[in-house]
Amino acid sequence: MAPRLKLRGIAFFERPVHFARPFRFGAITINATPQLFVRVEIEVEGRGSAVGASAELLVPKWFDKRPELSPAQTVDGLRRSLQIARGLYLARTGFQTAFDLHAACLGAQVATCAKKNIPALAAAYGPAEIDKAILDALLRAAETSFFDGMAGNIAGIDARLSPDLKETDVTTFLSARKPLPRVAIRHTVGLDDIVEGKGGVADVHENAGARYFKLKLSGDPSADATRLARIGTELEALGHDYKVTLDANEQYADLDALHALVNRLDHDAALRPIASRLLYVEQPMPRDITRQSPLGSLAARGFIIDEADDSYDAFPAARALGYHGISSKSCKGLYKSIVNATRAAKWSEGGERFFVTSEDLTCQPGLAVQQDLALGALIGVTHAERNGHHYVDGFGEAPAAEAQAFAAAHPDLYADAGQGIRLSIHDGDLLTGSLHAAGFATSVDPDWPALRPLEQPTSLQEQLA
Repeated sequence: MAPRLKLRGIAFFERPVHFARPFRFGAITINATPQLFVRVEIEVEGRGSAVGASAELLVPKWFDKRPELSPAQTVDGLRRSLQIARGLYLARTGFQTAFDLHAACLGAQVATCAKKNIPALAAAYGPAEIDKAILDALLRAAETSFFDGMAGNIAGIDARLSPDLKETDVTTFLSARKPLPRVAIRHTVGLDDIVEGKGGVADVHENAGARYFKLKLSGDPSADATRLARIGTELEALGHDYKVTLDANEQYADLDALHALVNRLDHDAALRPIASRLLYVEQPMPRDITRQSPLGSLAARGFIIDEADDSYDAFPAARALGYHGISSKSCKGLYKSIVNATRAAKWSEGGERFFVTSEDLTCQPGLAVQQDLALGALIGVTHAERNGHHYVDGFGEAPAAEAQAFAAAHPDLYADAGQGIRLSIHDGDLLTGSLHAAGFATSVDPDWPALRPLEQPTSLQEQLA
């Protein structure tokens, strides 16, 4: 039986994060955004109290891309999602499993957020961050690691939110997990990033020896093809084999535009360095259009959903449309990632391949990158997009003592090569050995006194007025 717990408190904090270089994806360029920190206190039945933590960037214009909203307004939507979730979670006063708490609050969270004009993907952000902190506290109380705890399903995950699965499917999947000892980084090439020469995609000082590359698309088939041909020319000079993924961030307007891109990939010789190494295409069309657009013959190229993954039934619905994969992001919910990995494994038993990928928009060194990396290593994701180490200067605005504490506790993940403490990448891989510490992939907390309380969001009605 999974241990039961009561929530005693939830506190939110934030810290500014300034980017070392602009990051353009879709229709937005990010130069700075706050990082969220969550601190929870729980009482575990028969084990006493424990404290847990999580962290994630508050990224603008990804969870909610409505053009009438400013970037700041979409960040405020995430703050409101957090506040709504805190109220719902703290209202559950009895002892229950971690997944009981998640499942009991999720429906009300989405419904309450909808009434406040917050879309489902942003609504899920609040529970996702609280759930990670609760799991961290639970694992610390049990004095066990994330990998060992999840092998025994310490959170009590079941099929109540995924009726397409049997009750035993998730526990069987988890019990068979053998965490990956290393996960390859996938180097992101943003739309404003340098392509050729120094600082370009083939510069080892920029790509950290990556063997996987994630290339952002603009939604214009002709412009994207021209840029991909330039990138392919550079990658051919790497001196080692590589694989690529493409990410449109919902910028392709419809199936016709997508057909135009795939036609270029299939027939343009200049795109052969990309097309021959292409693993999948991520979220090509807007989430609403995705749900109405079966891929048909396009499905042979391998497509995944990301922004369209805003509910537990999103993956089965995408499968029916011809999609074969879905992204795992702890900012969308770690339990949903585990359920989707269970589905992919079960569906693949029929001979057709289904898969879960690891995409990272929001993970910075410290809690966020460690928890998301551990989640991917658990469910078997062999390479993970890691924007964070590339677009932010190490630990950014974190106090030096905090960065040093993480580096001391996780020496396989961080190192100081003379420019401050940064992710330590070993032949293109991140190592996961130190993530086996008691707790959710960390033995260190952020410097709580150095953080400021979460900014109070104004209501959307006030903002629009």
